[in-house]
Amino acid sequence: MPKQLILCDCSGSQSLDAKALSEATGLTCSRLHSALCTAETDAAAKAIEAGEAIICCAQEQRTFEEIAADLGVDAPAFLDLRDRAGWSEDPAPKLPKLSALVAEATLASRPDKTLDVISEGLCLIIGTADKALPAAEKLSPMLGVTVLLTDEAGPPETRDFDTIRGRIVRATGALGGFALEIDALQEVNPGGRGALQWTAPRDGGQTGCDIILDLSGGTPLFPAPEKREGYLRADPGSLPATADAILAASHLVGTFEKPLYVALEPLLCAHSRAEQTGCSKCLDICPTGAITPAGDHVSIDPMICAGCGACAARCPSGAISYDAPPPDMIFRRIQTLASAYRRAGGSAPRLLVHDAGHGAEMIRLAARHGRGLPADVIPLEVSALAGFGHAEILAALASGFAEVSVLLSPTAERDAPDQEIPLAQALAGGHPVRLLDLNDPDALCDALYDQTPPPPLPAPVLPMGSRRQVARLAARALNPELVTLDLPAAAPYGAVLVDQGACTLCLSCVSLCPSGALMDNEDLPQLRFQEDACLQCGICATICPEKAITLEPRMNLSDSALTQIVLNEEEPFACVECGVLFGSKSTIEKITEKLAGKHALFATSEAARMIQMCENCRINAQFNAADNPFAMGERPRVRTTDDYLSKRKDH
Repeated sequence: MPKQLILCDCSGSQSLDAKALSEATGLTCSRLHSALCTAETDAAAKAIEAGEAIICCAQEQRTFEEIAADLGVDAPAFLDLRDRAGWSEDPAPKLPKLSALVAEATLASRPDKTLDVISEGLCLIIGTADKALPAAEKLSPMLGVTVLLTDEAGPPETRDFDTIRGRIVRATGALGGFALEIDALQEVNPGGRGALQWTAPRDGGQTGCDIILDLSGGTPLFPAPEKREGYLRADPGSLPATADAILAASHLVGTFEKPLYVALEPLLCAHSRAEQTGCSKCLDICPTGAITPAGDHVSIDPMICAGCGACAARCPSGAISYDAPPPDMIFRRIQTLASAYRRAGGSAPRLLVHDAGHGAEMIRLAARHGRGLPADVIPLEVSALAGFGHAEILAALASGFAEVSVLLSPTAERDAPDQEIPLAQALAGGHPVRLLDLNDPDALCDALYDQTPPPPLPAPVLPMGSRRQVARLAARALNPELVTLDLPAAAPYGAVLVDQGACTLCLSCVSLCPSGALMDNEDLPQLRFQEDACLQCGICATICPEKAITLEPRMNLSDSALTQIVLNEEEPFACVECGVLFGSKSTIEKITEKLAGKHALFATSEAARMIQMCENCRINAQFNAADNPFAMGERPRVRTTDDYLSKRKDH
């Protein structure tokens, strides 16, 4: 872990107390520099060469990385204290916030998991002849180019690249592995004299490529096309956009690391059981189509997944979890920020969640040209904004943050935050949870400075476990006086309500419940339920033949949610032969009424009496009956060799 903070007040534009910061963080601090990236680069080089340093300036990161490269050592760690805390018009003490940011920066993290993707540079350019052919001429010296013309133009005279004509009816894959199906496919017939001609059209043509450059200007081949790696789409009427796409395509050759954004545990998935569909939250919210049904669970194509994190935020069972970084790392960062802020003398921090692009730039602009962030607002940069769901928000409030604000990005997926924020607000016990959809740094400052936060949780807690467990523990801490919280529709917490008059205790719901929230009793005809385990997937309500089940979204904060309760029960029936309890009395009586004397197998009183027997007595009764279905008659005599020889002698 780095041991020294390399401080710079950026030409005296911010105030830093090296001694106080060292005492608050437990790390040694360098002397306070004023021009570390210019006049004092020798001091920077000395610190970098010594190692174990954190440069507390992110603006000139490239400069310090070049110094490290010249020295032949590893690049130092970086921490942006200036834009996030130093440049601020808030007169309140900034030491608690600085300490929190330093503590978070020193957390150890595991490397992200990746998958190697190989692109050999096979590029398919789609468009009309006047747009696609000039692009092909530029790319053909670098890539293996095939042009798919979408108009009625004839084949070009050049043979520097391949040209076809047709209509794409299906496209799948991503960078390094696209597959396309083309109807009305025509290829160039190179034979003969005069102008080149097309071959006769045929349907069902198959082709593959590593890169697709779409200059057609039509409907994209894929959902969320900007998130499909290797698929470059530009407005053919815009020369700059076309030039940018051509340049990007020329660089997509080689081996690339594809991050594995999410982890899937199929056994936890509640998508379906016995072909009865239950939860489809991830399927409904995935913008790229990377998630598809695969029987009782779903499947995720890592090549198509763009890492937005929406599926992980909405998954009720935890079958899908964000893995870059994993959920426990986010919880650790939140807890570290809150506890370090309090240790340094702060009392009511506010959390501002943002992404690495739009959000980070808004904070930089606000710091350089505006009022900067208030001293009590701690920024938390996350890689997947849509993956910061209700569990993470509640964990922040339970850890001691007085307010949580999520700063949206223009490119962020809105579906998940639009559903997770209301759920978090319903569970937050009145603590402010806000969604900021702002594109102006000054408006961001106004929204943060004009807000008066309430006091934080008097006794912060440390929620641990899965996301469901964290949400429940945090909700209990945030709502100490309440027993039940009403939740929005489609919430992943709630109760199963049973119409006892309609329920026949067939227990179909028990056999298909994916989380084990519904259970039976081996000794008594009972339907039992544990609310804490219920995912509100709806399979039980769908499969119930009597339509006796309804769902109620809520969170029961009492300990009763962790125990089994009886939803429906009946008096058991005693076997008329041995007295053993089996089945329910109403069911046996109803079956007897419908079959006794009315069905061929139960026409006599003795046969009908077997309906009221347990399975052991029923088998015994059938075996000893005159028309025993198990009887096989006299066992045939074993034939021997003498029998066969005597038969030959007779002939």
